[in-house]
Amino acid sequence: MREILHIQGGQCGNQIGAKFWEVICNEHGIDPSGKYDGDSDLQLERINVYYNEASGGRYVPRAVLMDLEPGTMDSIRSGPFGQIFRPDNFVFGQSGAGNNWAKGHYTEGAELIDSVLDVVRKEAENCDCLQGFQVCHSLGGGTGSGMGTLLISKIREEYPDRMMLTFSVFPSPKVSDTVVEPYNATLSVHQLVENADECMVLDNEALYDICFRTLKLATPTSQLRPPQARGQPNPLPSSPLLHGRFRTSHIPRLPAIPRLISPELTQQMWDAKNMMCAADPRHGRYLTASAMFRGKMSTKEVDEQMINVQNKNSSYFVEWIPNNVKSSVCDIPPKGLSMASTFVGNSTSIQEMFRRVSEQFTAMFRRKAFLHWYTGEGMDEMEFTEAESNMNDLVIEGGSYVA
Repeated sequence: MREILHIQGGQCGNQIGAKFWEVICNEHGIDPSGKYDGDSDLQLERINVYYNEASGGRYVPRAVLMDLEPGTMDSIRSGPFGQIFRPDNFVFGQSGAGNNWAKGHYTEGAELIDSVLDVVRKEAENCDCLQGFQVCHSLGGGTGSGMGTLLISKIREEYPDRMMLTFSVFPSPKVSDTVVEPYNATLSVHQLVENADECMVLDNEALYDICFRTLKLATPTSQLRPPQARGQPNPLPSSPLLHGRFRTSHIPRLPAIPRLISPELTQQMWDAKNMMCAADPRHGRYLTASAMFRGKMSTKEVDEQMINVQNKNSSYFVEWIPNNVKSSVCDIPPKGLSMASTFVGNSTSIQEMFRRVSEQFTAMFRRKAFLHWYTGEGMDEMEFTEAESNMNDLVIEGGSYVA
């Protein structure tokens, strides 16, 4: 079985991760004690992708939870699914990173990293055939960004042939906690470019706009899927029913009872307002994209809708990658919905978000503002200059595809 090892770091990463496991447990029929109480054999068919089977028929998430302070761990333990995790897989310090990337990457985080790697190694060794790692973290704070990227680079050294996928939350001045977020994000991107195979960008600015414009929430909370968002697809493409066949160029279609797929679903999926990143895809071009549909629907209809979108918007796709939109159908819909879709796109318009962070970085770095917090932890100014030019290269590279 192709197993995935899930890692969550920092306050934001752990909050997203906790919600992710709630959704996964719900879909697989796993109750808060780890016992199976589902209603279909299919729920157990690929359960090994995300769970280890323990004694007494209990299922334990293959997850590593880390933070530099104990508070987040305590709130997860006291949460609805807090008792399902393996107690040894909670790794935390006491001091915190204080929203300082250097503390997470070089000082406090470096002291804790070996304990985290021991747990990662133990989980990886228990796998039959490890497919890769998925990391949930934010890039604006200290632990998720600094220690998260340190862990990713150490895992890359040890497991160079396994996939590394990150769910990275980018900061935004609209929902800013701290003034040094652009520093932390730029230093993190510098590391992710080197060590990650794929980054799913969850951009706070876009999530904030979705909460206000689409969901009409007056006060957005930190929960990933508020009850009002039940009609929205889960932002993490999380169904292990699709995994195992995920790395092939197409996913064999499961037999579905033909049902017309709503054109509205397809239209919403490609709509810039529903993107999790505050970059308008119409300002760039798609290199590749993937659409995952869930629910009983006609695969013929899905293919026709996808071709239709490509033909109507051919100028938004690069012409030198033919057939660059892959679609897949899983006939089991998410709990509480009849059908849903998740869209993942690789668009050059992502440069807009990099440019936004880069401008904020430059405005502060030009004045050497708050730099002493980083140099005081042993960092060199040169590292900032290097990270800035790396980010600018990303922006230029994105623009070169559009030309």
